[in-house]
Amino acid sequence: MKRGFYLGKYMPPHRGHLFVCETAMQLVDELTVLVCALPDDPIAGPLRFAWMKEMLPRARVLYHDAVVPQTPAEHPDFWRIWTDICKTAHPEPIDEVFGSEPYIAKLATVLDARPNIIDPERIAFPTSATAIRSDPYGNWPMIPAPVQRHYQKRVVLMGAESTGKTTLAQALAKTFATRCVPEYGRNYDAVQRHIGWQSDDFDRIATTHRATSLATAPHAGPVLIEDTDPLQTRVWQKHLLDLTELTPNTAQTADLYLLLAPDTPWINDGTRYQETTAKRMGFHTDCLSILRQSGVGFCEISGDWQSRQTAAKAAITDLLTFKGPQT
Repeated sequence: MKRGFYLGKYMPPHRGHLFVCETAMQLVDELTVLVCALPDDPIAGPLRFAWMKEMLPRARVLYHDAVVPQTPAEHPDFWRIWTDICKTAHPEPIDEVFGSEPYIAKLATVLDARPNIIDPERIAFPTSATAIRSDPYGNWPMIPAPVQRHYQKRVVLMGAESTGKTTLAQALAKTFATRCVPEYGRNYDAVQRHIGWQSDDFDRIATTHRATSLATAPHAGPVLIEDTDPLQTRVWQKHLLDLTELTPNTAQTADLYLLLAPDTPWINDGTRYQETTAKRMGFHTDCLSILRQSGVGFCEISGDWQSRQTAAKAAITDLLTFKGPQT
């Protein structure tokens, strides 16, 4: 039995880390990965531990969160402390210590193992955890899928009929090279309007829309564009059932809502309900109300098509401008 050992903070894990792990697993029979964390780390240790376990099902992934010195300059017994940590985590003899940092040579020595430094110049995967924390969206291709879920932003277009939600959502998806989640309720309506609306119809629409969002997200980029969401479904519920109040929202909300103003001509395509200005304005007012009740970030978009495109693009660009570490 040949055993390998790889420790780090993985803050966050990136494709370079996985490259080292996948290389190591071809060279040893068993690889142990030790995820190390401190209480004030910018990305929570348990989250990193969960990511590594998800991404490395064939490795033994362990977790260490005791507050200990991080560099030899911090404590005269630094190497003894870390030798004890490693041997407690891995009591069996270690044959090879893997990593991309120079300290691997010393760590291997104190563990009576052989060092194997993999691609220290980052040629295969030119990235670092520091670079990703500083600009995750600029380093998106180097972030593994489970970690992308942490950073990915959701943007939802809301508004009354004939405000350009579907057209703008598709245009924004193209602009940001990502995916667009289509409006599920429109397809549902094609059948349901002939039967009559019930409260549970809107629960089904909201649940199915959320399912399509989750199914689309792994195939999207840093931002996922959605044409309406469960919040707008609750507004439709009020209007189609003639309720006096909005149903409280319990769905997971998006990072940004773009509320399109009803200052565009209403077009009757044979499937619409809001033929009067009063109906469209009432719907818009209720969209504003539910957004404020939910405490979400939103931006009102108005004007002609070019103005809407420009404002929406600017709002999303600002959302993707990283403003500090995420915890």
